[in-house]
Parts: sequence; C-alpha cells; structure tokens
Amino acid sequence: MALLLLSLGLGLVCAQDFNPQRIVQRNYDISKVSGTWYSISMAADNRKRIEEDGDLRIFIEGIQVVEDGGLKLSFHFMLHAECTDVAVVCGKTGKSGEYTINYLGENSLRILEADYQRYVILHMRNFRNGTATQVLALYGRFPELKSSFLDRFHKACRSHGLGPEKIIPFSNQVLSPESEIQA
Repeated sequence: MALLLLSLGLGLVCAQDFNPQRIVQRNYDISKVSGTWYSISMAADNRKRIEEDGDLRIFIEGIQVVEDGGLKLSFHFMLHAECTDVAVVCGKTGKSGEYTINYLGENSLRILEADYQRYVILHMRNFRNGTATQVLALYGRFPELKSSFLDRFHKACRSHGLGPEKIIPFSNQVLSPESEIQA
C-alpha cells in the first residue's frame, strides 16, 4: 500500500513538469480550458479587493465552454462569513481568449497564457463606480503547482505592473525543487 501511495505521489509531481513548448499565448483551443481548476494565486493593483473579505477574492472550481463559445466560470467566495457558490457566464468578444463579464461591475477577461493540462493565467479588468481594477489569476489543474509555474505568474504580474507586494498565494505550500520527491 505504501508503495502504491509513493508511486501515485511521484506520478503527480512528475506530471507537473514545466514545458515551455506547451504554453499557448494566442489562438486558444477554448475546449481544452474546460474542466476543474484550483486557485493558486492572485494579484491586483488594488490588493484590498483580493485580500480576505475582498469582493474580487474568488476561488475557482471550474470553467466550461457554453454553446455560443462563451465561458461559464464556477467559483466560490466568502460573503458575510459564509461560503457562497457562484456561476457567471462570460460572453465572447470575437477575439481568441477574450471575454466580457457583468460581475461586480463591467469586466473584461483575457487568457494571457495556458498549458491546458497544467495551468492558465487570466487577466481581468474590473470597472466599477468609475474605478478600474486590474487582476491577474493563476489557476492550476492541481491544487498546488511547482515553483516554475509561480515564476511564470510572477513574470506576467511584472509585465502588467504588479510587483510581489500585490500578489497573494492561495495554496498552503508551493512545491519547490527542495520539497519534491527525489526519484
């Protein structure tokens, strides 16, 4: 039994190998984005909005493609100290990987990059009460990702003017080379 668990754990770690050749940054196959996702990290120019009790602090559960080519995002967030499930449909814009959402204001959502089997980085701009907020989110196919994926996210954040002080990690532990199972 212990050998089986060790093999399973090693398989999950190996399945997360970062491969730059798998990264897609345009001409997305949206059907491959469908499925279960986990919130790994978020960043925002107004960090308060993604901190505990922030109105944009969401925990993704899944993404599904809808009939018209839009996306249905299923997630939960805390509302009055209770976990609330929400599903919103994003309308497609005609540009690959770009959508609109009416959630807590007017929003644009854009896929920055994806490795369909491992992670996706989304960029959202929220316009509410005359104020714009920029949010980046890293979602993984696994509840935790290796540090190489977080490095990609930090690079995306920097390219959008968001430094490390604007980033909030959601996973309890980041798998780093030091903590990985050695084969």
